[in-house]
Amino acid sequence: MAGGTWSTTQKPVLPGLYLNFRSAGLAAIEAGERGTVGIPIKADWGPVKEFRTITSEAELINTYSDSTGGTALLVRLALLGGARKVITYRITDGTEAKASITLKDTTTGEAIDVLKLEGKYPGAWGNKLKVSVSTNPGDSTKKDIKLYNGSILLKTFVVSGTSIDDVVTAINNDTENKWITATKLAAGNGTLANLQATSLSGGASGITGIDAADYAEAFDKFETQDFNLFTLDGVSDSGIQTSLKAWIAKIRSQGKGVIGVIGGSGADDKAVDAVGKATARSTAMNYEGIVNVGTGAILNGVEYESAKVAIYIAGLIAGQNLNQSVTYAVTPFADVTRRWTRSEMEQAIDNGVLILYNDGEKVKVLKGINTLTSLGEGQNNAWKKIRSIRVMDAINADLLKTAEDNYIGKVNNTEAGRNALIGACKEYMKTLARGGVIENSGWDVTLDPDYYQEGVVVEPDEVYLRWEARLTDVMEKIFGTFIVK
Repeated sequence: MAGGTWSTTQKPVLPGLYLNFRSAGLAAIEAGERGTVGIPIKADWGPVKEFRTITSEAELINTYSDSTGGTALLVRLALLGGARKVITYRITDGTEAKASITLKDTTTGEAIDVLKLEGKYPGAWGNKLKVSVSTNPGDSTKKDIKLYNGSILLKTFVVSGTSIDDVVTAINNDTENKWITATKLAAGNGTLANLQATSLSGGASGITGIDAADYAEAFDKFETQDFNLFTLDGVSDSGIQTSLKAWIAKIRSQGKGVIGVIGGSGADDKAVDAVGKATARSTAMNYEGIVNVGTGAILNGVEYESAKVAIYIAGLIAGQNLNQSVTYAVTPFADVTRRWTRSEMEQAIDNGVLILYNDGEKVKVLKGINTLTSLGEGQNNAWKKIRSIRVMDAINADLLKTAEDNYIGKVNNTEAGRNALIGACKEYMKTLARGGVIENSGWDVTLDPDYYQEGVVVEPDEVYLRWEARLTDVMEKIFGTFIVK
């Protein structure tokens, strides 16, 4: 998919639809899927450097188990926020290893190592696995191999036969087996020895040495995936956040409408100058594609620093319709870790910090803003709103997909072809107006008059369009005058 922004001095090379948003100063275009969050995670179990799509907490546990040593379980915050799905990618520092155990045969004297069992994935969680071997009580020609998570029985493999090959087949061909693999080391005397429940060992998660380079590598890998929001797994390191901003800016310039969400440490959230620390993060970002959460929050008695609350906010944004705003959105948190004064809240809003506050009954998002405070060329205050950026991203993605599927390389660049393209764009704009995303009146799609005029040469394969529309917003400030008589 080729898209992004364009300029008259450096036109893109690849065929595609390139769309610049500027402040005013034959196919129907359908709305694309929204609501996906991308997040790199650390875990004690699960596939390494592979993408997984998570749509429920059960699926999360099934994929990464109850690995409390990493950050995988934080993904539930994005689901709690309302994300339809979360794309995860487990990063490691290269020292990860699978837990394993070697089993012997029944040779008299010095038994022979005949079978190796190891975790399906690297990670310290594999060390919780235990295995026992016994003769099947109902049939002495069979073996029962039992697998435990601590004292919890996970699976009993009933082996039809006692040979090593029979064991390997029974374990590796079991479609319900999510935990171990078996490898034959030697034939031995052909019979696997019984064993009392014994733990696998040697499993390592590869977490402690993870650094900014590992996150940067993950960012690059995520470019092959489709998602709308992106967040870190509770990381508040300024270097990694700076790399995230640079990466978000790059992919946004290439037409991939993604918003990143970050936050700070628990110490920063509770500091006397918490607003100053949160403001400093937003100032460092100052970008419409980055949201900075400034407050920690409490859920079920557990404190989450703002870098982790950012995961929830990413899910909240992803789960909303385009005509919704996170302003005053009610959250499931019981309280914030530090309540801010009114002046601190005002300072935060003025400086592009998204905060949560306790209104005495509920914890809500104060205002749905990103970190942009210094407007760039062609921008106005709409660029500071999360909702406005999501709408622009959605329009760009929908128009790009339809242009590629139905027009680019398929329709002649004639007056009739251009009119067909404009007609499809107008039908799409009508759907936005009916949905309350743009104003019902005042919008239009036309050939850009700056290029279709005497003296301007337009190449035969180029089409220049101009969209005009006023984005709607939610009520945020209601002013009234009460006359007392």
